[in-house]
Amino acid sequence: MDYGLRFKKAVHRIDEENGKDPHVILVGGAARPYELVYSQWVTDWVLQLCPQASEALRLAARSQHICRWMIPRKSYEMTRAGYLKWRADLKQFHAEKSGEILSEAGYPNEMISRVQALNLKKNLAGDSDCQILEDALCLVTIQHQLAELMEKTEPEKMLQIVRKTWKKMSPKAWELALALALPEPERELIKNALAEESAM
Repeated sequence: MDYGLRFKKAVHRIDEENGKDPHVILVGGAARPYELVYSQWVTDWVLQLCPQASEALRLAARSQHICRWMIPRKSYEMTRAGYLKWRADLKQFHAEKSGEILSEAGYPNEMISRVQALNLKKNLAGDSDCQILEDALCLVTIQHQLAELMEKTEPEKMLQIVRKTWKKMSPKAWELALALALPEPERELIKNALAEESAM
């Protein structure tokens, strides 16, 4: 679906900003900025979950982690409270950054507010677009981040992470996650996490 010039301009600017990420990963043998790749992963999942996704949802997906490296985790206390403060500040930062870009692209305040509400996940329980975005974020975690997390996290903590992630997802996202061609250690982790969850 083509939303016109301002949509293309906004996506280009978001990608331009995320393209400044100094952290690079290999994708198809080429080094690419991580947050640029991440935003494309989220967008791809949103479109798989909802091919007719609204303009606001597509913009929110693209900008969800915009310039995330600018507020590193290590700049906050390494405590649970520090982690929660970091996450809250990140959400606000991403929303403000996306708002600036959308304003530059010519979007009205109503659209900007809608995208920012999705960035902030203001109504996860009652907003279908917000749930789709949450599903996409969780699916990116499962598809692309589990292996790295498993390398640096205790097994019991990993089980908790998977259970918490699963609880955020819709039944449709569960089906998509279980259909992923994941390496055996990751499949086993999910299987064990869900088995223990059902036994509780």
